[in-house]
Amino acid sequence: MKLDIILGAIGRVADAMKSMKNDGLDEIYPIGLIDIHLWEWPQGVGLYGMYQYYEETKDMDTLRFLQDWYDARIREGLPEKNVNTCSPLLTLISLCELTGNQEYIRICDEWSRWIMDPENGLIRTGDGAFQHMITGDPNDGQILIDTLFMTVLFLTKAGVYFKRPEYIEEAKKQFLIHIKYLYDRHSGLFFHGWDFNGRHNYGAVRWGRGNGWYTCGIVDFLDMVPLEEGIKQYLLDTMRSQVQALASLQADDGMWHTVLDDASSYAETSCTAAFGYGILKAVRKGYLEPEYLPVGRKALEAVLARIDAGGVVLDVSYGTPVGNDAQFYKDIPISPMTYGQALTLLILMEGLRHAKSLESRREG
Repeated sequence: MKLDIILGAIGRVADAMKSMKNDGLDEIYPIGLIDIHLWEWPQGVGLYGMYQYYEETKDMDTLRFLQDWYDARIREGLPEKNVNTCSPLLTLISLCELTGNQEYIRICDEWSRWIMDPENGLIRTGDGAFQHMITGDPNDGQILIDTLFMTVLFLTKAGVYFKRPEYIEEAKKQFLIHIKYLYDRHSGLFFHGWDFNGRHNYGAVRWGRGNGWYTCGIVDFLDMVPLEEGIKQYLLDTMRSQVQALASLQADDGMWHTVLDDASSYAETSCTAAFGYGILKAVRKGYLEPEYLPVGRKALEAVLARIDAGGVVLDVSYGTPVGNDAQFYKDIPISPMTYGQALTLLILMEGLRHAKSLESRREG
């Protein structure tokens, strides 16, 4: 893949994300999931992708956009605290490290303390797992694979930044608990959710983007904090089993389906980008064998083919709660989403690193 193609796509996707708005989709939740200028989980993932873009390119317009975004949301007043509204904090704490902004630090301190508060903070359910409480719904007894990305990554970074090792220990525990209840040892994939009240995995659906949160989240988690070798290898062994299953389910064009083991479900770009990013980065870091590099490259090519001339990433599924059958996931509408842009940025930048490395070896 040529550097100029990837660089051009990165610029278009980043620019499109900065002006993302709802273009007529009737949203079904009490929050907006599309408009970039709202504090929720899709926007939080979008900001995370944008910050990775800034780190890679040092593009000052992107840094100014990020700071202006947070300053505007803070002036408006932050929403209720829950699993999903923690998502924007993952980037905010990076801005704490970069800028030393005292208001940013105060917010990250307050929200991280809230997560850890056993009485008045984030609700715990069975085994002390973070209950997937969201805006307007505590989701009693529910855990979702999404929580690892939306809340646990921020808690990890907060533990490092504020020098609070108990945060890091809690983050490790949450990864292990979510694997315990959501990993399907028969397929090597993850179920979307688990209900501690009914003791079931809802529809036991192996949903694409949910699996993607683990694949891309685990490689970033390992960047954030050193782990005991036993825990590190347990987390990686889980990813390796997952990636082995994913490789067998990748379509000829490089995409994955929104229900991973159901070829009648639509091909979906955000999960493809998440898988491709996690696989390419894991190969680069030595977590996966080089034999998986073609899987990641096929995913990169597939995602590139779904970026339109204006930089909008196509074939992305709308926000998806846990469902009781595969048809529920097949019926989720397709719409441009900030997390689709963000996950695409992540795979593009990982593709850029691989392309630079390949070019350097050729020149050497």
